[in-house]
Amino acid sequence: MQEFSILIGGKAGFGIDKSSSIIGRLLNRLGYHIYIYRDYPSLIRGGHTFSIIRTSRNRIAAHTDKVDLVIALNQETLNLHKNRLKQECLFLFDSEQVKVDVKTCGLGIPLGKLLKEENAPDIMKNTCIIGAMVKALGLEFNILEDVLKKEIPKEIDLNIKVAKRGFDESKELIKIDSIAQKSLPLLSGNQAIALGLIKGGLKAYISYPMTPSSPVLHYLAEIADDFSLDVLHPESEIGVILMALGYSYMGKKSAVGTSGGGFCLMTESLSFAAMAELPIVIILGQRPGPSTGLPTYSAQTELHFALNAGQGEFVRFIVAPGDAEEAYYWSCVSMNMSWKYQIPSIILSDKNLGEGIFNFDISAVGELKEETPILWDRKPPYKRYLFTENGVSPLAFVTDKDAIVKVNSYEHDELGITTEEPKATMLMQEKLLRKEKFLLKDIDEHFKAVNVYGDKNSKTGLLCWGSNKGISIELGEKLGLKVIQPVVLNPFPVRQFQNAVSGLKRLICVENNATGQLAKLIKVHGFNVNEMLLKYDGREFSIEELEERIKEVLK
Repeated sequence: MQEFSILIGGKAGFGIDKSSSIIGRLLNRLGYHIYIYRDYPSLIRGGHTFSIIRTSRNRIAAHTDKVDLVIALNQETLNLHKNRLKQECLFLFDSEQVKVDVKTCGLGIPLGKLLKEENAPDIMKNTCIIGAMVKALGLEFNILEDVLKKEIPKEIDLNIKVAKRGFDESKELIKIDSIAQKSLPLLSGNQAIALGLIKGGLKAYISYPMTPSSPVLHYLAEIADDFSLDVLHPESEIGVILMALGYSYMGKKSAVGTSGGGFCLMTESLSFAAMAELPIVIILGQRPGPSTGLPTYSAQTELHFALNAGQGEFVRFIVAPGDAEEAYYWSCVSMNMSWKYQIPSIILSDKNLGEGIFNFDISAVGELKEETPILWDRKPPYKRYLFTENGVSPLAFVTDKDAIVKVNSYEHDELGITTEEPKATMLMQEKLLRKEKFLLKDIDEHFKAVNVYGDKNSKTGLLCWGSNKGISIELGEKLGLKVIQPVVLNPFPVRQFQNAVSGLKRLICVENNATGQLAKLIKVHGFNVNEMLLKYDGREFSIEELEERIKEVLK
């Protein structure tokens, strides 16, 4: 079998997210590549939630509209998704909650009855029906048992017993075979970002929970002791970034996570970080707006906000990784660039990247190491804002008794003392902006800031950024298109982008926003797109949807 997709759905609070993780890890054991797409409302309980687990022999990073199996824990799931089925009756359902039109259609499992007989709580319905799914796919129960032991920390014996009852009640509907292919670990984009920050030397992570970046906070809190991290949850996003800048002032590498609404509150401190030349990394998880918008869905709407946030003119490093490997790599690079140039770095993510589950191949990640910032040579007096050729002043920290480290949000001289003198103001502004020239040179010489995939000889290009990378590559290869993905978005790598689009006669831009924000950005640098394929309903493109839209513009 080349690929297979499963949809599992029910009410929020039914454990759909955990179920999709277990199913994904189960199929990953068979050697398949995995991608998991999650769709859920902003409700703790109630409302419809579902996940699509797609497996393939090839690397994937997008879901399909059509699925091979629907697992329905309630009637709503079947009503909403039965039209997705490739084969009309290939679904599993809770026979006590779901009514079907034809008695012989699908496979019903009396979940409530089985749980009552085992004196198990309702939340274990998902474990029971996953057991039934294992039998339906022609798999051995011991594979599921092993996955459950690793995935479920509480009441594992009862969970295994309940899963076995579902397995025994089921029957084989379709046969999935394992393949001779090494299984790669599964990571969410948020987990990859967290691990990349740690690789870059993270010592403190501060965040106020805000979807879709909240899982970074939860994950780092879980592993904080393993990496000697300070992980804090202050009272507001204003407190978050100010606390992180305090860590930076002390010489501790820090990062924060938020979404658009929280980033709004951080912008004054973003400018303070630039003026005080305090390194900071910000994870900006994009979601639909304005205002609260769709809090549990996804978008690519904060590119220009990130480019222009904060008062005054200053340099910032902005990246938009497209998969787990890039999330890991560029998070580490962001930390390094922040401390090398003493500037803010912004990692643009979204729900589709952050909460999507991907196979992670560490061998595909470029060489990384934590870079040491430029430190004071200990020749007094210490000048915190010493004028240098590249605009970067040597660092000393308040723990050093021989240095007076004066940090100032006002305009200041080399010692950090407030000034309003015209010449000093101009020199200090030029110092701040001078960093961009050297940062861009660094990017051009040491990093692949623009990636090219697909048919590199094609005259038609598909332009994408962030989480649209995977689907664009898959369809670019299928349709014979050149795929161009800028990862560094500021300072924009014009030379690398020019090389990437060289020879193209047509450029099609794929974005999850309503205004074509990347298309606008490249226009500033002298490049134009011919067509824009925009989606702005909070959901990611499916394979079928984007393929149809690409074919329409290619006619």
